[in-house]
Amino acid sequence: MLDKRTMHMKVQEQCDCFANADPLGEMAGLVKEQDSEEGALKWIALAVLHGIDKNAEKISLRRTADGGVSVTAKYRKTELPSPPTVIGRKVFDVVKEITHIEGDKGKSPVVIGIRDSSIELEMALDRDGGKEEEVVLKFPG
Repeated sequence: MLDKRTMHMKVQEQCDCFANADPLGEMAGLVKEQDSEEGALKWIALAVLHGIDKNAEKISLRRTADGGVSVTAKYRKTELPSPPTVIGRKVFDVVKEITHIEGDKGKSPVVIGIRDSSIELEMALDRDGGKEEEVVLKFPG
C-alpha cells in the first residue's frame, strides 16, 4: 500500500510523538537511527520542539562541501547536537520537499501542528555557490 502522507505531515506526526520528550536527549540518540529519512524527519521535529521550548529565534543546519554538518541555534547563542552526517544531509531533502523551494535560495512559511496547537515557522534554504548549504528554521518573534 502506498503511503500518501507528505513529509510535512510526517514531521507533524513526529512533533506529536516527541511532544513530551527531551528534544536534546532525543537528538543525541539519533546516532542509532538506521533510516536517514526517518532520522531527518525526527531531527526537524525535535529542532522545532526544542526551539519552542527554549524560545529560539532560529536554528541553522549547515552542510559543508565535504558533506559535514553542524548546527547552531540563536536565542542567546547555544549549540545543539549535530545529527549524524547521513541524517543531516537528508534534512536538506526533507526541507526542500516540505517547502517546494527550488534553486539555490528560498524561504517559505510552514505551519507545524503540534497536538491541539500550531506554530508558524519560516524555513529557508541557502546554497553558497554549491560549496555550502544551510537550512534555517526561524521561529516567530
